[in-house]
Amino acid sequence: MWRNLASNMLTLLIVLLVAAAAAVAWAQREFTGPGPSEVAQCIEIAPGASLGAVGQRLAAQGAVSNAYIFRAGTDYIGKSGDLKFGSFLVPPRASMEEIVGVITAGGPSTCGTEVLVRVGVRENAVILRDTNPETGAYEEVARWNPAAGERPEAIAAAEAEEGARLSLVMAEGVTSWQVVEALNAVSVMTGEIAEIPAEGSLAPDTYLLSRGGDRNAILVEMARRQEAILAAEWENRAEGLPYADPQEALIMASIVEKETGVAAERPQVASVFVNRLRQGMRLQTDPTVIYGVTEGRGILDRGIRRSELDRVTPWNTYQIDGLPPTPIANPGRAAIRATLNPDTTEYIFFVADGTGGHAFSRTLAEHNAAVARWREIERRQGLPADSPVQTDE
Repeated sequence: MWRNLASNMLTLLIVLLVAAAAAVAWAQREFTGPGPSEVAQCIEIAPGASLGAVGQRLAAQGAVSNAYIFRAGTDYIGKSGDLKFGSFLVPPRASMEEIVGVITAGGPSTCGTEVLVRVGVRENAVILRDTNPETGAYEEVARWNPAAGERPEAIAAAEAEEGARLSLVMAEGVTSWQVVEALNAVSVMTGEIAEIPAEGSLAPDTYLLSRGGDRNAILVEMARRQEAILAAEWENRAEGLPYADPQEALIMASIVEKETGVAAERPQVASVFVNRLRQGMRLQTDPTVIYGVTEGRGILDRGIRRSELDRVTPWNTYQIDGLPPTPIANPGRAAIRATLNPDTTEYIFFVADGTGGHAFSRTLAEHNAAVARWREIERRQGLPADSPVQTDE
């Protein structure tokens, strides 16, 4: 009897082990095999969300076949504590393992409804974007220039919608006044901005906004990032530069930022200004003239007039020696780095070359020839041939 009982127990144990092994193998196939969704899925992870809640939501929207297997598999591969909040696009038929990889990798959100506040050099814009479920790509739904009309209803509704992300993208070379104007355009934020932050003190970057969040807190974060960037780049600066402190380097970086839109040119432009400072020459740079006219509150949107070129302002480097007293924009990390690690050249002049870049010269004769070529380009394009150029003063 006991022998039969033991035999039956052993048989049952073997059956259970085989069943367990089969269940594990099935669960593993479910976790690593193609998922059930025939279309791309936008997966939203809320801040503080639990793995169990995420699994239940994924199962409900058809992204995974089994919430328990999703949770157990995530635990097994050691990723259960790595969830990153945001909205992430996963491709059709994505496996649970692939989904875990996406939602634990972090990075910017890649899908969902988004209200994007873009601070641009020429204008600010509020853009409503949403994911096309067929292509998985963002598509623009509405666009609004806060300086040119009423807020569209679609944008107002999206700003108020809890599930829609709000973010601000600050371009390199914008002024602090432009940043404040953009923040003031976000109606669902709070906090009155009492004064414009110091020019140059804000870091061009992407910032997440929150409904009911304080605008001033965003400015504080922008300043914190810029301070950290400037400190790091100053620490790694080249030797022998003509800047007494990081603030002077920041002033120059803002000029370099405004002088060229060609990233590869920044170290060359910086070298020209270093050489001119060392030789006691005025910088003679147009963006400083423009800043003396606008003081960063808007764009000039026309050529510089002779009267403006001749007018003495604190920033007009055709009229003052050395650096202006403040930056003329908020430079990005690349411009700061180029300023503190300029190319070693003998260039002391540069002028537009008609391609979007510049022609650099060592001597006045070379420069005059480059200016003549630029004037001919202006003539052929019907542009006014009276834009200022550097001289040997």
